[in-house]
Amino acid sequence: MSSTYVMALGLAAAAGVAISLQNPINAGLARHIGSSLGATTICFAVGLIALVIATTLFGQWPEVMQSPQAPLILLSGGLMGAFLVWAALYSVPILGVLTLVAVLILGQIVAALVIDHFGLFGLEAQAISLNRVLAAALVLAGVILSRF
Repeated sequence: MSSTYVMALGLAAAAGVAISLQNPINAGLARHIGSSLGATTICFAVGLIALVIATTLFGQWPEVMQSPQAPLILLSGGLMGAFLVWAALYSVPILGVLTLVAVLILGQIVAALVIDHFGLFGLEAQAISLNRVLAAALVLAGVILSRF
């Protein structure tokens, strides 16, 4: 395995930990201030400040300035991220962290199957196979097991 691959695995694992931590932290903030939408707003404001600092430190502003030429669909990720954070912080007190994360992963896998099948967003199409469907079914089984 290349060091780039190992680095990507490590970053993905760390991001997974961050997601699991972010959900109850944001839900706690929502309880504290009495607003799930307000907590989502604060979450994104803090994230924006951190990203502005990082973008400045890494000298990435020329690249950021290219965004107005991007197709609108490519700018919609922030909307999806905002929905994800709000839906997760609303749901985590009800479902618990384990079930929430399992359901998020299940949703990701189902969407990934469709995206791959149709080769959306410029990706090479990959057929839906029995193994891929079984992988989704196993995650669904994990969701069920996490609740019962």
